[in-house]
Amino acid sequence: MFNKTLQSIFVFVILLISINSCTDKNDDDDIINPQISAQGIIENIDTLGGSKNESGQAVKTTSDGGFVVLGFTQSMDQDVTDKTDESYDVWVLKYNAEAELEWTKTYGGTNDERGNDIIQTQDGGYAIIGFTYSNDGDISNNNGQEDFWVIKLDNQGNLSWQNTYGYSGIDTGYSILQTNDGGYFITGVLDVTASGGAGNTRNNQTQHAGGDYWSLKLDQSGTIEWSKYFGGFFTDTAYDAIQTEDNGFLIIGSSDSEDTDISNNKGSYDFWIVKVSNTGTTEWEKSFGSTEIDEARAIIKSSDGNYLIIGDTRGQDTDVSSNFGAADVWVIKISPTGDLLWEKTYGGENFDVGRAIAKTVDDGFVICGSSRSASGNLTENQGQNDAWILKIDNSGSLKWQQSIGGTNVDFAYGIAEIGNGNIIVVGESSSNDADITENKGFTDLLLIEIK
Repeated sequence: MFNKTLQSIFVFVILLISINSCTDKNDDDDIINPQISAQGIIENIDTLGGSKNESGQAVKTTSDGGFVVLGFTQSMDQDVTDKTDESYDVWVLKYNAEAELEWTKTYGGTNDERGNDIIQTQDGGYAIIGFTYSNDGDISNNNGQEDFWVIKLDNQGNLSWQNTYGYSGIDTGYSILQTNDGGYFITGVLDVTASGGAGNTRNNQTQHAGGDYWSLKLDQSGTIEWSKYFGGFFTDTAYDAIQTEDNGFLIIGSSDSEDTDISNNKGSYDFWIVKVSNTGTTEWEKSFGSTEIDEARAIIKSSDGNYLIIGDTRGQDTDVSSNFGAADVWVIKISPTGDLLWEKTYGGENFDVGRAIAKTVDDGFVICGSSRSASGNLTENQGQNDAWILKIDNSGSLKWQQSIGGTNVDFAYGIAEIGNGNIIVVGESSSNDADITENKGFTDLLLIEIK
């Protein structure tokens, strides 16, 4: 078990706040005073790693009630036991329902590899997407500089198969999901300039440049069924995707293009959503945002059949109705046809960003990211960036929040609710004070458990 004990006086204060909050409040009061229940209590905090650099990028629940953590590691000592060099490798850690570590393994070659997303597959194993610069070790082929790298594992972390996808440039894989037919859908960024336009099986080629959303449909063994890229002449980065009821896909990320596939840029970077059919044909695309920088990072389906998309915004105009400070977490809810149903911002006076979202059993959502604020929705900041976790209900009302960190830089990148109802958050930490009791190297993998 990883551990941090909450002092009893803190619990008493939180319960007292809960009692006082039972009186009628308007929505603005709830936002400014988010600690309205005894939920959101820190159960445990741990740092994992060695003498170099580690990070946790994603966490997912598993069918046995436990969870699996994906990240990357540079170390070959302390908590990292199976590496033979100090290049970056993909790092996977499997925990049981009691948050006890069952196994940990690394995957890679002699150059750098990092993992960005993991899922448990229908056969009880795991599938991972990230990127690789290697052409040896666990990697059988490299098509240029940086390639998408997909790894299929069995339920004990043994490598079943792996494939690379890319061309001569920097091609980065960010998200993976298993499709209804047992195959996979992967998304990320294709360097279209370096590929010379390759990577697109669309019948009608249109002119693109720079980096585009790149989406590939794979069969169960990782063979490409189709691949399409979407974007314009500037920077378009796909961070997440979800399969829709009609077996198509919604792809989300950020775009600062205003041409080619993008029809309605609001200004600078926008949340850009592309709806494609099960064969990759574009059905519609929409931009949401302000005249400032707005970047979408994750999408999830709500129980009413609509979708929540989270990220961050620096604006306060057009689609963004309010802003607490320099940058806020921004959540939008859209219909299956891309209509904006509602939007809300969360944050304080400084920079606050959202990176991941997960459902909770009470039909709400938990979001994680990082914050430099100590006002607005936040009550404290330990110094620089803290990991920030917030709970909202299905209408976007803020129920509780926690910022966790030390006087150095701390981030949260992945979040999940496990079988016992606790929230698991992963990220990275450079601190060794305040909430973070130990730092093992430069940056450590940060693992947080919240009741």
